[in-house]
Amino acid sequence: MSAATAQSCAARSQRWILLAAILGTSMAFIDGTVVNVALPAIEREMGASTADAQWVMESYALFLASLLLVGGVLGDRFGRRRIFMIGTALFTLASVACACSTTVIPLIIARAAQGVGAALLVPGSLALISANFAATQRGAAIGTWSACSGITAAIGPVIGGFLVDHYSWIWAFLVNAPVGLVLLWICARKVPESRGQVGRRIDVRGASLVTLGLAGVVYALIEAPSRGWSAGEVWMAAAMGMLGLLLFVREEARSAGPMLPLTLFHERNFAGANVLTLLLYAALGGSLFFLPLNLIQVQGYGATEAGAALLPFIAIMFALSRWAGGLVDRFGSRPPLIVGPLIAAVGFALFAWPSVGGSYWTAFFPAICILGLGMSITVAPLTTTVMNAVGEERAGTASGVNNAVSRTGPLLAIALFGMLLTLSFNQSLSLRLADVHAPPALVASLLAQREKLAGIVVPSGYPAELRAAVRQAIELSFVDGFRRVMWLSAMLALLSGVSAAILIRGKPASHAVNELER
Repeated sequence: MSAATAQSCAARSQRWILLAAILGTSMAFIDGTVVNVALPAIEREMGASTADAQWVMESYALFLASLLLVGGVLGDRFGRRRIFMIGTALFTLASVACACSTTVIPLIIARAAQGVGAALLVPGSLALISANFAATQRGAAIGTWSACSGITAAIGPVIGGFLVDHYSWIWAFLVNAPVGLVLLWICARKVPESRGQVGRRIDVRGASLVTLGLAGVVYALIEAPSRGWSAGEVWMAAAMGMLGLLLFVREEARSAGPMLPLTLFHERNFAGANVLTLLLYAALGGSLFFLPLNLIQVQGYGATEAGAALLPFIAIMFALSRWAGGLVDRFGSRPPLIVGPLIAAVGFALFAWPSVGGSYWTAFFPAICILGLGMSITVAPLTTTVMNAVGEERAGTASGVNNAVSRTGPLLAIALFGMLLTLSFNQSLSLRLADVHAPPALVASLLAQREKLAGIVVPSGYPAELRAAVRQAIELSFVDGFRRVMWLSAMLALLSGVSAAILIRGKPASHAVNELER
């Protein structure tokens, strides 16, 4: 075989590898956003509560956040392609199981299996690129992967919303099946096997403790509004969760091969970047979970419209990502990591402005654009700070840790925000029903459904004027809680900017060069 032919074959192989990485990442990332749009339909058809809807999201996020670092180690040890394919197969089968679920509990279990599959799949995407592209080609490949993943993230919720509106919510999951089968074929036929540090230890104890700890905390936060903090299972779950997390930190400090090397946090910039990530992504993931519920159940949007509502956010981030990456070279990492979250905080605060009704362009569009601008200024400098904070030999571990932190923030926030919104909704609804002088029987019927929040069904058999007043009371009560969630998101974003100002240090690259020349 001539050198030219060998080079051509290598190039074709790399294109297949890049396609596999893009499809794998897109399948896992899109699933979260598409399910957000499908949740109101799932609640309605299954008669599920908002807490059930939270578990549909949280069961997936819990195992993804807990096992993400383990997935990378498994790929290094047993073969990146093999673990990537196992993750793809598990994710695909779990997606079909989700679509076949007729009640909430099987759906939650299937979503947990999806999370395990995603934890094997997501770290393998970048690992395949790193293993099969030379250093001189890697930047362009990762750029292509990032751009294509961004495009699919933008169109995914729109397609998912269309399927929910015109067919059924089950297609939000079934759409993964053909993609998964194609991806498995590509991997089996076109992607070579590779391994990393074979001697790396699998931190089973650490993974078990962090999963147990996060599960306990999340369970307590989700179930407390309905069961009460005095309920034995709630406070026991909270105690178990806190103990699990404390034991996890202790285990990681003592372990010879920890999944979360705590020594990385001795570096001030790395610690600061991860504090910022936890706070800002908690605000983003927690608030965007409840936005589709507001748009669909309160504002009257269709699932397609709700899926398209965030397109400006994706478009702004896509358009400004390259420009934002250059901010570190000009100003250093610290200024954009202060300014970006502060702008994002303004965006979150603007979400608290709309009530019920009003045009999308005046009610939600400004908030979405300002939030997109703030996140655009933040994300690229944040990634650069994480990667530059440690040596090249630990860059992969640092990136994995930051990715896991970015998943843990929304996991905790969805549970915490749900508790805040539920408590606010219940308080507001009781007051508003008293104002409309609803009959006791109607009030009892509504309060029996209060776990559904804005999904409460107003019984028939009452005057149309009264039913309309009650429906408005339900919607306004949800908006009251939604506003508190958005104010809390704004506060978290503000705190993330403050944490950057306190913890992160850095000068522009040009300044560093000048000092060396002196």
